[in-house]
Amino acid sequence: MSDWAGLAWLVVLLAGNAFFVGGEFAVMSARRSQIEPLAETGHKRARTALYAMEHVSLMLACCQLGITVCSLLILNISEPALHHLVSGPLGRLGVPAEVADVSGFLTALAVVTFLHVVLGEMVPKNMSVSAADRAVLLLAPPLVLVSKLVRPVIATLNWTANHVLRLMGIEPKDEVSSTFTLDELQSIVEESTKEGTVADETGLLSGALEFSAKRAADVMVPLSHLVTLPVDASAADVEKAVARTGFSRFALAESDGELNGYLHLKDVLSVPHGRYTEPVPVTRVRSLANLPPDMEIDEALAVMQRTGSHLARIVDAGGATTGVLFLEDVIEELVGEIRDTTQDRRLRRGDRVDSADPPR
Repeated sequence: MSDWAGLAWLVVLLAGNAFFVGGEFAVMSARRSQIEPLAETGHKRARTALYAMEHVSLMLACCQLGITVCSLLILNISEPALHHLVSGPLGRLGVPAEVADVSGFLTALAVVTFLHVVLGEMVPKNMSVSAADRAVLLLAPPLVLVSKLVRPVIATLNWTANHVLRLMGIEPKDEVSSTFTLDELQSIVEESTKEGTVADETGLLSGALEFSAKRAADVMVPLSHLVTLPVDASAADVEKAVARTGFSRFALAESDGELNGYLHLKDVLSVPHGRYTEPVPVTRVRSLANLPPDMEIDEALAVMQRTGSHLARIVDAGGATTGVLFLEDVIEELVGEIRDTTQDRRLRRGDRVDSADPPR
């Protein structure tokens, strides 16, 4: 192979190295939230990019194989050609052969190293990180094609690497996590608020981020703070309780204090006048959801939505009821305090009164 052909191969191999480096960082840096909407519209490149992001372990094996092969070929083909192009003229100028050979080697090594690091590594890496979404759409399709052509090789490499990781106690992942942690989101919102790029005067954003950190026990109402009615309460009893407290929902308590469902004001509105002072039928009593005190508040909200219950009984590990979780209180943790002008400020947070508050 001629020296000039070796230089031509240097350009080709540098481009190949840059492609694999750019593909590696694009797949690692791109976020699914930007690619998935395009893929759902049928965008072919987006669907291929999404496939690459879901099989990132194989894509990395392909990129590393490509980078290694390109680097070795540069060392074995292009570096000797450049070496000869420098040492040959020096020898013809009368420079001793040993000096010319060393000078040619050092020159070739410096030039190849500079081009490999700058054009083959740093430039494609920075481009892929700076514009990851566009880079992955551009580079993922050819990268996936190459990975399919050399699949047996990269599958073997990937299998070996994964087993080495497992021996070290690390579970390998096939898909890169593209989500922010709660702490990262809180930091982003706080910094954006300081810079003025995000307005959060109401505290809705910060409240939503802190929402998942709460537990059911943090939001529940202790039994001592509940306004309850006996299980044999009548429609008249419910009406009197509504007039006294301004509440619309009341938990029903057994003689031993154990809760047995709850009633809403509208459950007794249709009770016939002749049965107004009789116990409310069991069929009208609503059931309470049962939740552990350490359940995250967002999971508790999901359970209450699924069961259609506005009240949930908080039961500890021993089976004892420690309090009641109100749907309104859960929502207020998310969106802030809900103001109700029909209730006293002290009582607007739910169907309860503090033990120090006189009945109304």
